Amino acid sequence: MKHLPPLALSLLALALASSAHAEGAFAQLYAARPPAGSSFVRVLNPHAEPLRVKIGNGPEQTLTGNTVASSYAIVKGQTDFTVTLNGRAGPPMKVAPDSFTSLLPTASNDPAQLKALDDSAGATQDALKAGLRFYNLSSDCTAGKVGISPAGTPLFAPVAYGASAARAINPVKATLVGSCGAVNTATLDLPALQPGEHFSMFLTGSAAKPALKGQRSATDGYKP
Repeated sequence: MKHLPPLALSLLALALASSAHAEGAFAQLYAARPPAGSSFVRVLNPHAEPLRVKIGNGPEQTLTGNTVASSYAIVKGQTDFTVTLNGRAGPPMKVAPDSFTSLLPTASNDPAQLKALDDSAGATQDALKAGLRFYNLSSDCTAGKVGISPAGTPLFAPVAYGASAARAINPVKATLVGSCGAVNTATLDLPALQPGEHFSMFLTGSAAKPALKGQRSATDGYKP
């Protein structure tokens, strides 16, 4: 019997835990889960302008301010779906089964020009730790970095534009700072994360004025 990947299970568990407050323990226990072979797709918006996003049959979301990433929409692996940006639908696309993918618009929020980033690569398999993923979305920054402030202890090796890196950490609070070359961002407080929780950090802005933003990863509810 084929099982969902660990990253999928941990994100689903967090989504179920959040809904349990409103729906009760029985709703959490018997909530529907995506079938094996399901995939998880989200869109990133590194720009200051708001971006309206719709993935497949998922809800429309507006990405603006500190909300860089949409929630992960659940799609069927190797099956066509469309991404709509600001009301404009792109061509049908597919992703591999049991995968996590972030889509980065590469040209004026054109849904036909999306770079796929593999969010499964390097993802933690340790349910007792929290997962961090750092994305360099600053188009003129060739080597984005993030470290612990004030010491500057690096969390990741330098990340090229349009790429990401992941690592597992013990669930602790910390203050982080991003950088491009010798230019640092304002600090970002890493929230207290639960074991199995995933947190994304995004280097945005320009090489001369980079910004570090962060948010918890979330997944849409599954509807059979």
